[in-house]
Amino acid sequence: MRTSRSKRSADFIALLDQIDPRYWPRPDRANKPIVLVLDNGPIHTSKLTRAALAARAPWLTVEWLPKYTPELNDIEELWRDLKRHHLVHQTFAGPESLDAASHEATMKLNRERNRDPLHNHRIAA
Repeated sequence: MRTSRSKRSADFIALLDQIDPRYWPRPDRANKPIVLVLDNGPIHTSKLTRAALAARAPWLTVEWLPKYTPELNDIEELWRDLKRHHLVHQTFAGPESLDAASHEATMKLNRERNRDPLHNHRIAA
């Protein structure tokens, strides 16, 4: 899992910079189409991010989720579960303790959900 203290466009662009060496077209390897599905969060729609995505347009296709469709964004169900069942009724001393509790709860959720590897997996037709 990769997290950052902030949720800024610069953080998202740094992630894009990390995937560049792996997918950026080069003459010595076959080009593979890459599709990135994004929600309309501010870090994905800022001017800086749009410019970074546009620079990658020759090899990176962006598909945008509709404006507000939590049912199409699998992470929304997980956030809801995390907030309702694992972080509810707690007071955190600061960002560090919230971060630690979030990571611990996420690991617990992952263990619960990965008991049966085929449970709840979507299968493409």
